[in-house]
Amino acid sequence: MQDLFQLICAQEMLAHCATFAPLAEERVPLGAARGRVLSKDVHSPAALPPFARSIMDGFAVRASDIAGCSDSEPTLLQLCGEIMMGESGSSRSLATGQCLRIWTGGKLPQDADAVVMLEDTKFHSPDTLAVFRPVTPGSNIIHAGEDYSQDSLVLSKGHQLRPQDLGLLAGLGIREVAVHQRPKVAILSTGDELVPVEQTPSGGQVRDINSTILAALVEEVGGMAQFLGICKDNLIALQHRCCQALDRTDMILLSGGSSMGRRDFTHRVFSSLPDSELLVHGVSARPGKPAILAKRGNQALLGLPGHAASAMVVFYLVARPLLRRLLGLTAGHGLTPLEVVTARQISSPIGREDYVRVRLLPAKHGGPPLAEPIYAKPGLLNSLVRANGLLPIARDSQGLEAGESAWVLLFPHIPHIS
Repeated sequence: MQDLFQLICAQEMLAHCATFAPLAEERVPLGAARGRVLSKDVHSPAALPPFARSIMDGFAVRASDIAGCSDSEPTLLQLCGEIMMGESGSSRSLATGQCLRIWTGGKLPQDADAVVMLEDTKFHSPDTLAVFRPVTPGSNIIHAGEDYSQDSLVLSKGHQLRPQDLGLLAGLGIREVAVHQRPKVAILSTGDELVPVEQTPSGGQVRDINSTILAALVEEVGGMAQFLGICKDNLIALQHRCCQALDRTDMILLSGGSSMGRRDFTHRVFSSLPDSELLVHGVSARPGKPAILAKRGNQALLGLPGHAASAMVVFYLVARPLLRRLLGLTAGHGLTPLEVVTARQISSPIGREDYVRVRLLPAKHGGPPLAEPIYAKPGLLNSLVRANGLLPIARDSQGLEAGESAWVLLFPHIPHIS
């Protein structure tokens, strides 16, 4: 099986990403915390639940009172009333041979240690209950603090908050949390041939596609995209735009101009910025070879290829791990790996990691889904639209045979394959 850990290029990029630090802390209200990453541990300020409560509609009892009951010999208990929902119940207690009606979520009265379900009882008289099934102490109840005891660790630093986590925090009365700031990402497209999406291209011009794709990818991870528009192939203008962006953002994504051509200025611009450090110029990956990564303090500058497919691969290899690191997560792509079987032979050149776009097909006789490669010329978009993910092939491999097991890195939010 193709091993994801053989991807040397990807591991090298992750090592560079790990040199960046998570962004500073801020406090946000619970309603704005979904998807945010905790910057410190959260401990329970109180026990949860705060009192022993029933998890069934039934009757609060002392388990020892009904230890020997059965269908043929039910135990009769005196019904002493009902615990209403929301009632404190602190003043209610049970003597030997007594019971109280209780509803799901109701607070257990003093001296009660179990709840008998309604279906295991029958009224013998208006104030006498016949019980046909014994229970043990703790049956059908949740003890005080059984979920979380006071001061216990609830959620750890680095945890990305989900809806269920927010519900837990709400149950504990926590109204705001300390999280890492969301990275602000400047997105700039370069090229004399580019025009805005709303403009009709004339001869030799094309609409700017990458800005839309990259902004969506940034927001999908949890960053905040700031579209800076289009810059012509002009060294001075590009330097000025990048300097402006660094004054107010944590990362620059600059698409186009990252190759070695006469009008490819990204490398020169990144190198000329004060206190900048060039980390990577070119990666051994296909697509995505002309990628550039630089660092200024804790700010990241990433030059991506102009072709949309190549730009997406570099984003997943570098920008996505970087954003996750700045958010306070581990420096990884965070994509879900899925075991697949190749639908047909997939060739790959030795010496460069290959990230093959694939679409997933249901297996004919069960088992893992089939991965069918999608080949397309650079610049064509239909391969991106049809693809469900990327199938990585290590640089020392000539490819995969049909029917071979492999792994696919799924694009987020793909339809279920069955």
